[in-house]
Amino acid sequence: MKRVRVTVEGHVQGVFYRATCARLARDAGLAGHVRNLPDGRVEAAFEGPEADVDRLVEWCRTGPETARVDEVEIVAEQPSGDREFRVSR
Repeated sequence: MKRVRVTVEGHVQGVFYRATCARLARDAGLAGHVRNLPDGRVEAAFEGPEADVDRLVEWCRTGPETARVDEVEIVAEQPSGDREFRVSR
């Protein structure tokens, strides 16, 4: 099991970034969350099998078609045992 926290900067709010991220994470069977940050960035945490987590991290580098990703920060974390993927405001 692997867990990472990803912070994405660019034009990533108001472009279905959270909704698309959540759908892809749930489809992959990952746990964690995605949320908008007050400063305009998006934060996500992915937990699950390494290959699936890595695929979602790669997707974060481009996001949905209408997004513009300028920077992605990735921080490894200890798995927390989350069982579901949540969308927060």
